[in-house]
Amino acid sequence: PPQASPPPPPATPPAVVELGAVSGLDWQPLREAVAGCTACALSQSRTQTVFGVGHPQAHWMIVGEAPGEQEDLRGEPFVGPAGQLLDAMLRALAMSREAEGEPAQRVYIANTLKCRPPRNRNPAPEELQRCEPFLVRQIELVKPRIILAMGRFAVQALLRSSEPIGKLRGRVHRYQGVPLVVTYHPAYLLRNLPDKARAWDDLCLAAAVAERAGAGLSPRA
Repeated sequence: PPQASPPPPPATPPAVVELGAVSGLDWQPLREAVAGCTACALSQSRTQTVFGVGHPQAHWMIVGEAPGEQEDLRGEPFVGPAGQLLDAMLRALAMSREAEGEPAQRVYIANTLKCRPPRNRNPAPEELQRCEPFLVRQIELVKPRIILAMGRFAVQALLRSSEPIGKLRGRVHRYQGVPLVVTYHPAYLLRNLPDKARAWDDLCLAAAVAERAGAGLSPRA
């Protein structure tokens, strides 16, 4: 009888191969790769991906956690009440996500995950791992002078640390040589108003670091 053919080697999922290739992508191909990503199950429940917003040559880069319901509907990070609080914090530093003027006034905003977890649950480790190359490439393209990591999962993704934010904030860390300041997520601040003063201190620290690098403005009095 004819011999049975050996089983084919297990195929690498195409989406994972695609993620491995993002390191050389420019903005538009990267945006298309995010929009078409099926590397994890979040792709089946999302309304749309949430790529990022702001100036592609900003001196400041803000990294949040995962999109929520409003972000999933609009395709933009930090909208709704948390986004309004973040925008107010940026205005106090004479900055805006729409700024097209001086580089020091520009900011680019992205999330660790590009898809909303169902019911706004916490991101799973596998989801963060699969999505990480997109954020890494965004940081490489922006080349920020300062990174502001907002929230526990942004901190874990960038610093590989499970320390609570309260222990990590107040000092300057480094991500691939870029100064990084840790602070609370705006959604958390809306539930814990006393920590808003601490978050303002964190922004002032980031502004001071950026100013020393010739990349920022002093906070308004």
